[in-house]
Amino acid sequence: MSSVPGTGARPSARTPPHPAGLFITFEGGDGVGKTTQAALLEEWLTDAGRTVVRTREPGGTEVGVLIRDIVLHHRGEVSARAEALLYAADRAHHVATLVRPALARGDVVIQDRYLDSSVAYQGAGRVLGTQEVRDLSLWATEGLLPDLTVLLDLDPATARARLDADDKPFDRLEAEKEHFHARVREEFLALADAEPERFLVLDASRPAVDLAAAVRERVELLLHAA
Repeated sequence: MSSVPGTGARPSARTPPHPAGLFITFEGGDGVGKTTQAALLEEWLTDAGRTVVRTREPGGTEVGVLIRDIVLHHRGEVSARAEALLYAADRAHHVATLVRPALARGDVVIQDRYLDSSVAYQGAGRVLGTQEVRDLSLWATEGLLPDLTVLLDLDPATARARLDADDKPFDRLEAEKEHFHARVREEFLALADAEPERFLVLDASRPAVDLAAAVRERVELLLHAA
């Protein structure tokens, strides 16, 4: 077990474990290409005959859609602690009603964002305390950690340029200032450094096909080990 200053110890085992499925999450700042890579991985696994459940946080359930609208699109003020608690509430419901049942069936769950996003965005970005936010999510999910977390790393300025090119309104987190996103990126990299056995860190400036190949290579190892 290793630790990073300011982030605390990082447990490397799930409690309780799931019996047969595979839990894969995609993490990184806004605009790094998580959705694209999740879709490519889903297509590859489905073609290989695997049953895949692709989901996201927040918003992977009916309850989550309502919470997503509050935390990302609510026009009024949402305090930082309330924001963290809303994400944790979404995560608790999502894991209990969708993720754990899928893993128990032996499915592959591919998820856009999980608890590492809360640690980075609310713990570091909002400066609420990374260990406090992590502990909250571990309690909400009964300790469930992914088998693999793919971190797509990209300079925040480059990511912002990608978002600008999409010509869509920014949500509440996307609209935060550069120093906020710099803290988020730094914490994501610290998380990956603390748990190298769980994380696969990729340079998100690389072509999408190259990134997809690197992800598939790592997932193949997990499938053969299962």
